[in-house]
Amino acid sequence: MKLAAALVATLLPFAANAAPEGYFDLAPGITLETGDTWISNGERFRLYGIQSCLRGTAYTDGQGNKKDCGEVSLAMLAAYIKDTKPICAPVAKLNGISYVVCYATVGSQRLDLAQIMVTSGYAFAALKTDGLPYHAPYAIAEQLAQQKKAGLWQFSDVQHPSILLSREANQRSRSAQP
Repeated sequence: MKLAAALVATLLPFAANAAPEGYFDLAPGITLETGDTWISNGERFRLYGIQSCLRGTAYTDGQGNKKDCGEVSLAMLAAYIKDTKPICAPVAKLNGISYVVCYATVGSQRLDLAQIMVTSGYAFAALKTDGLPYHAPYAIAEQLAQQKKAGLWQFSDVQHPSILLSREANQRSRSAQP
């Protein structure tokens, strides 16, 4: 939590300029669905290469209270969007979802919003069906965040959402077999 608080404290808004060609502003008026997905003007967008906590999954905070992991990921994405006013560019479209990379401005630096989410411990590297990450640098950032107990990693019962999704898919597959 300390790392996330320090990162949020350093996030400074910048003057609103039009996004460069090929990019779009991640602006007010979007509807956040999860800590990695939103809807804007009827189109669904998702940060490429990361997976937020699943809404409805719980972890136990330091005081012994159960909290919704997905709600925390969503709140952190909202805070980062508000504080850093990212610009995004589409990289792929699949099943009606536009996958995007977004860059946040912190001071004079442009930083990958997904990388910020993973490094701060509020998102995870998304895994392919073979268990490998879609974007290896996010897996490395996740390992470092886990070692430092950043964000959600400070709680011992936080579960990686890709593992939960994989278990769910395996159970569906087994129950569909005759």
